[in-house]
Amino acid sequence: MPSEAGCVLITGAAGVLGHAVAAHFAAHGDRLALLGHSNDALEAQVRELKGADVLPLAIDLLDATAVAAAVEKTVARFGGIRAAIHLAGGFTMGSLVHETDADTWQRMLDLNVNTMLHSAAAVVPVMRRVRRGFIVNVGAAAAVRGAAKIGAYIASKSALMRLTESMAAELREDGINVNAVLPTTIDTPANRTSMPKADPARWVAPAALADVIGFLASDAARAVHGALIPVSGLS
Repeated sequence: MPSEAGCVLITGAAGVLGHAVAAHFAAHGDRLALLGHSNDALEAQVRELKGADVLPLAIDLLDATAVAAAVEKTVARFGGIRAAIHLAGGFTMGSLVHETDADTWQRMLDLNVNTMLHSAAAVVPVMRRVRRGFIVNVGAAAAVRGAAKIGAYIASKSALMRLTESMAAELREDGINVNAVLPTTIDTPANRTSMPKADPARWVAPAALADVIGFLASDAARAVHGALIPVSGLS
């Protein structure tokens, strides 16, 4: 059963990990607000979550006004938001730092940082009103240190991780737990296609990552603040 009133809000909900995370919370009796950019994909997901109470909201997460409106609709429907799971993000590699163009830097910051900031700006006031809530972000194990030809991605995910820690320090007195998971390669069709010689059995299964996210968004994690939890599978 869900630990608090309200719902679980998931950004980037229509992706492979989004499906696993939504299924996890639905199986535990949570009501769901699913935010993503494709209405068709979200509607298909609603059909898959048979019997769950789901609100699909197709929006541009880079539009702060649209995100705020989506959160208002969520609160009107469910009465509150007990947990916000930020899955939206992006990846790029191949360029040396000094050769990375401005558009790539901005794209990584937009997808991996600004989408979360827009969500937080809308969600945190809702949680502060009831002095309770859980926020879980998705960082990256690769962003713990620098590496060649992946600088823009690492910089953006590292920023997300530092912001997670900062938010945890700012919000813990309000009863809001803010944490992040740091997965290695996630087993998705796209990753299998791009790395055909790799062994996906060593990667992180989406359902396994969803279990860790579910823990961080539960009362069992009520004493956990600002943690960056590695989720590495066998890699």
